[in-house]
Amino acid sequence: MGNESERRASRRFTMSLPLTLRSEGPEGVVERLGQTRDVSFRGLYFTTDALYEAGSKIEFILTLPKEITQAGDVNIRCRGQVVRVEPRNGGRGIAAKIERYEFLPQPA
Repeated sequence: MGNESERRASRRFTMSLPLTLRSEGPEGVVERLGQTRDVSFRGLYFTTDALYEAGSKIEFILTLPKEITQAGDVNIRCRGQVVRVEPRNGGRGIAAKIERYEFLPQPA
């Protein structure tokens, strides 16, 4: 019998990748850093010291390094929603679903 609480619809890959979180603040766009723990087509789990609450909209840029792409680094801008926030090693662990994404052009 399967695990009835498992809700993942796509395969999850364990990988530690850098990401940049972007949010609008009173003084303009604020960027914070994070690190993924695992990633799937529909979501990810990452750690950061940025403050988010479940249900918050989120934007981040995920960098796939050349070791994965077999070419150069690839930046992907993702937009989604925070699903869960957990205290983790003085920071936060955040699970988020990805609603849309786009590949960013490489700088010239």
